[in-house]
Amino acid sequence: MLKPALFPNILIITGLMAAGKSSVAQAIAERLPKSVHLRGDTFRKMIVNGRAEITPELTHEALQQLSLRYRLACDACEAYADAGFTVIYQDVILGEYLDEVHTRLSRWSPGVLVLNPALDVVARRDAERRKTAYAGDWTPASLAAGLEHTPRIGLWLDTSAMTVEETADFVLRHAEATRAGAR
Repeated sequence: MLKPALFPNILIITGLMAAGKSSVAQAIAERLPKSVHLRGDTFRKMIVNGRAEITPELTHEALQQLSLRYRLACDACEAYADAGFTVIYQDVILGEYLDEVHTRLSRWSPGVLVLNPALDVVARRDAERRKTAYAGDWTPASLAAGLEHTPRIGLWLDTSAMTVEETADFVLRHAEATRAGAR
């Protein structure tokens, strides 16, 4: 198991909830030597009391906690990368936050993969999994509005007709495309 020559030391995977981020990140990490699958949402789940939930109407506290979550995840990415691991960092990172995370990790020239399946596919995938991401005011369409304001950096991939394995294989074969448009 060899790491492709052009594969970044840190790969940021983002997209809507139920786009396949966790599954694809795990599949990619399993194909690389000395790799880490860093789940950004873990930092949100660590808050026992006082957690501000992420909803379509973000409160000031929710935004503060979201920024903290991204900052902690970036710190963890760098610690693992400093130790020689290839880091596959996945989280919902939309809008200006993707640029901020990418900039924070810039010394590593990170790659970016935006999983962008069709909204009906996202809704179907959400309905088929154990945990449900969308309820109440949250819909794939409401969250997709955040993608409209997300910088077009890295590889944006419509995975509507792709399996997890096909997506991971594609990314490993086209690793250089994850750095496209990087600032």
